[in-house]
Amino acid sequence: MRTSLLLLIILLLSSCQSGDPTRSEKQIEVFTWWTSGSEASALETVLETYQNRYPDVEVINASIAGGGGSAARPVLQTRLVGGNPPDTWQTHHGAELMGQYVMPGFAASVKDLYDAEGWYELFSPSLIEMVSKDSEPYLVVLNLHRSNTLWYNKHVLAEHGIPMGDALSIEELFRIAEEFQNTEIAPLCMGDTGIWATGIMFENTLAGTIGAERYQGLWNGSTRFTDSDVMEAVRTYGRLLNYQNDDHAALSWDQAADKMAEGACVFYSMGDWVYGELIRDGLQENIDFGWVAHPGTEGIHILVTDGFTLARNAPHPEETLNMLRIMGERVVQEDFNLIKGSICARNDCDRSRFGPYLQWAMDEYAKSVAVPTAIHGSAAPADFQQSLNDALTDFVVRRDAEAFTEMLAREARASGFGM
Repeated sequence: MRTSLLLLIILLLSSCQSGDPTRSEKQIEVFTWWTSGSEASALETVLETYQNRYPDVEVINASIAGGGGSAARPVLQTRLVGGNPPDTWQTHHGAELMGQYVMPGFAASVKDLYDAEGWYELFSPSLIEMVSKDSEPYLVVLNLHRSNTLWYNKHVLAEHGIPMGDALSIEELFRIAEEFQNTEIAPLCMGDTGIWATGIMFENTLAGTIGAERYQGLWNGSTRFTDSDVMEAVRTYGRLLNYQNDDHAALSWDQAADKMAEGACVFYSMGDWVYGELIRDGLQENIDFGWVAHPGTEGIHILVTDGFTLARNAPHPEETLNMLRIMGERVVQEDFNLIKGSICARNDCDRSRFGPYLQWAMDEYAKSVAVPTAIHGSAAPADFQQSLNDALTDFVVRRDAEAFTEMLAREARASGFGM
């Protein structure tokens, strides 16, 4: 009797300490790699909206630092294979979404959500096609980035009497770079603790040298990595590396953006996530910093999308669908993209809320040819993406253009799309 009474007391105390058992089940885990200042702030606008609307749900921000998902994706893959998925995770359209998550059965279709929310009318057909398999969409796209932007510090150029127009050729860039070479101001900013960052400059140079059609041919086999124009692009990229800041290997991409903001370097070839960092640093567009398309890429939009999945057998499916619904809302996309430095995936966002750069990006996206990116996973399978990173690491050190292109050609054939 005394033992039974003691067990009853223990059970009652345990119940009181655990609280409402249903409350602990109401949660959602959102897995991303958005951890820089502007990225984290932009993500917080989405999570706060969700928390305000569903205050009884615990929101777990499972973000892992590492630009482009370089550190997050291996962790995610381990969890997925191990049967421990987050409810939703960040990914890019194209090869990354399909090859790593849809084909293996880790992501579920969100077609019912698209139907219910009228998104087939609010997202462009081409964008929906990018995230669909067999007419079933698997991603709610939150934002669209342009990867091929060349940023510059307006004050530094003005102090040296260097005018800037609406476009810049590669030879004009080299001429200006020579004026700053061997001075305290580095011609080119770079922060490639994550090799993907210098990979962005390589892809931008590649597209700017061989053009949109030939560039897209790299991913369908009609262009070879050993072709002469690709070799020319690699050599041009090698020349650009001669002008970057000496401490590039010790800096992250956002620290390189800070370096440009401070006037320690002039140009930065990087996606428009840089915009969010510059604005966060207190800089004003068209006053403190300016931009053009990376030389040669006028009319080309190297597209980086960020979207979120619904995990198949998500631990909290109702909560996840509510999060994805919020991510697709117009005002949520506007608030997020104003901070992130990207444009809405929806086609009905209020243009007047956005400043000069983002309005320029909207116009460029509307009139340009959108092409994928291997660095951010949309153009080629994950194995090739890793091989590209390895080849870039070797090239930055050795500058062997033939070894670089031969390795990429070999890996493209192994991945099934090269000749």
